[in-house]
Amino acid sequence: MRTAESKRVPREAVSALRDRLRREGRSVVFTNGCFDLLHRGHVTYLEFARAQGDVLVVGLNADASVARAKGSARPVNPEADRAQVLGALECVDHVVVFGEDEPKALIAELEPDVLVKGEDWAHYVSGRETVEARGGRVVLAPLVAGRSSTRLIERIRATEEGTP
Repeated sequence: MRTAESKRVPREAVSALRDRLRREGRSVVFTNGCFDLLHRGHVTYLEFARAQGDVLVVGLNADASVARAKGSARPVNPEADRAQVLGALECVDHVVVFGEDEPKALIAELEPDVLVKGEDWAHYVSGRETVEARGGRVVLAPLVAGRSSTRLIERIRATEEGTP
């Protein structure tokens, strides 16, 4: 059994990972996100993504890119912790941390067969052109209503303030 730590792939090793998986004839699925406070919506989403192919590679936003996207109070959990938690999930095969605001360059390096994003991103899927140009497909995952890290943080704050 692989450990959570062994699932982490250094960014500079992505091309070698791609080549190995291609030689093995495995279809590669890619998705990305902050995955700050892992919750049911994340797990459902990641299991859906994994079901789209043979190998799931998760691009994880580095701390600085999370802060740029979500504000200086985020992430709540540092990237090493978030990577460890993601790697512990059975449905996740590899975790790659990236520092850019979007994963377009990482997707170009990995060249996945399937790119998965939540249906809330239907208006823009970073890397779509790269995947579709190679004959791959983009799949929009259904969301679990009412489940998000932002909403979870709001509930925690309300609980601390004594508001149910």
